Amino acid sequence: MLSYCLMKTTKPRSALVAAIAAGMMLIAFVPSAMASSNGDSATVDNTVASSRSFKAYGARKDFLKESTSTTVDKDSHWGGLKEVKVPQTPSQAEKDAAARRAAAERAARAAADAAAASRSAQRESLAAAPKTQSFTVAEPNGRSAASVLSFAGQFVGKAPYVYGGTTPSGWDCSGFVMYVFASVGISLPHSSGAQTHVGTAIADLSQARPGDIIASNGHTGIYVGNGMVVNALNPRAGTTYTSIPVAFPNGYTIRRVL
Repeated sequence: MLSYCLMKTTKPRSALVAAIAAGMMLIAFVPSAMASSNGDSATVDNTVASSRSFKAYGARKDFLKESTSTTVDKDSHWGGLKEVKVPQTPSQAEKDAAARRAAAERAARAAADAAAASRSAQRESLAAAPKTQSFTVAEPNGRSAASVLSFAGQFVGKAPYVYGGTTPSGWDCSGFVMYVFASVGISLPHSSGAQTHVGTAIADLSQARPGDIIASNGHTGIYVGNGMVVNALNPRAGTTYTSIPVAFPNGYTIRRVL
C-alpha cells in the first residue's frame, strides 16, 4: 500500500522532468536547423556566436515617484498664475441677466430724459410768459356761443401759455377752455384728453358750429368758424387764433356743450 502511494507521487514529477529536458533539446536544435537552412551543409557543425554588451543599471525602487527637474536657467521667465488669461463664456442665465440690466438702464435713461424735457418745457413756459401784465375784459353777456367767443377773444395776444395754469395770468390749452366755459356756468375737466368726452359728439367739421370744442389727447381749443380755433397754443404763441390743421396735426374730435 505504501509503495503504491510513492509511485503515484513520483510519476508526475518524472513527467515534469521529461518535459523540461525536451524543451532544452528543442532550444539547442533551433540554431543548428537555422544554420543548415542557409544551404551550406558543410557548416552544420560550425558554432555561431554573437556577443553584445549591455550596461546594467540598478533597479529603481521609487519608480512610481513623479520625475522632477530642478535645473532651471536663472534668467528664465515662465510666467505665473496671475498671467494666465482664460476666456470666460457667460451662461444663458448670465446673458439674460445682462439683457435685463441693459433694458432697465435704457428705461431709466428714457424716464430721466422725459423728465428733463418736461422740466425744460415748463422753464420755457415760465421764461416766455410776461412777468407782469394786467388787462381788463368784459364778462360774457349771457350763455351763448357768441358770448363765449367774444369773451375768449379778449385774451388773444395777452394771456400767456403756462403749463398747468388755469387763469389769465397763465394757462395751458385745457385750462383756457375750462376757464372760458366756466364763465358761462359750464364745468369742464382740466385735461385735453378728458375734454374729448364731454357734451355731444359731432361727426364732421362741416357740421361744427362756432362755440364747439375741438379736442384731442394732446390739445384742445374753441371753434370759431372757417376752420379756425381760439386756443392757448404753446409758450411762444400764447393765446391765439390757429388753423385746425396746425393745432391738430394728428386728428381731433368735435364736442358740443352749448
